[in-house]
Amino acid sequence: MLFETVKKYAPPDFIFKIAQTHEDLEGFWALRRQVFCKEQEIFHESDHDEYDDKMIPIVCKSLLAGMEDLVVGVVRIDEREPGIWYGSRLAVHKDYRKLLSISSGVSIRNCQPNYRGLGALGAGLIYKAVSTANRIGCKRFFATVQHQNEKFFRRFHWRTIDNVDFRGIRHAYMEADLNYYQPAEFIF
Repeated sequence: MLFETVKKYAPPDFIFKIAQTHEDLEGFWALRRQVFCKEQEIFHESDHDEYDDKMIPIVCKSLLAGMEDLVVGVVRIDEREPGIWYGSRLAVHKDYRKLLSISSGVSIRNCQPNYRGLGALGAGLIYKAVSTANRIGCKRFFATVQHQNEKFFRRFHWRTIDNVDFRGIRHAYMEADLNYYQPAEFIF
């Protein structure tokens, strides 16, 4: 039929990197606003907090013909005590959450395991976050994870320490096994 619905194109190639350019940072903030303020309504107009002032922003960008395109995933990391790092505000654009396949070059380019199936971009962001902190002196790495994502994190060598309530939503306070996350090769 001439007017059939066309499935939205999602490129299979991505790069995970520390956000540095104006475009990277603009995409980082826009995706956080979209997910945490508009979709989940956890925050109203902004999810900015005191940790944003000293964080390292990490983005996942789609690649088209080898060139960086859109920010489709984000996470931030920050050191709250010497050697004690936290990851937070992990988000993947809704069009990329159910991505089933990514190119084989993604793991090579990003110096990380080759994640396949649902959650591949989230897994890549987790790996990039922890391995980046591990590279710059992390002794322990924590995250407060929404309850529905707790099992997902466990698949990637995280353990639950406690259950906590954050803004009226059940979360798991979790710690990463740093032995699984090799110190990152920096990609800027």
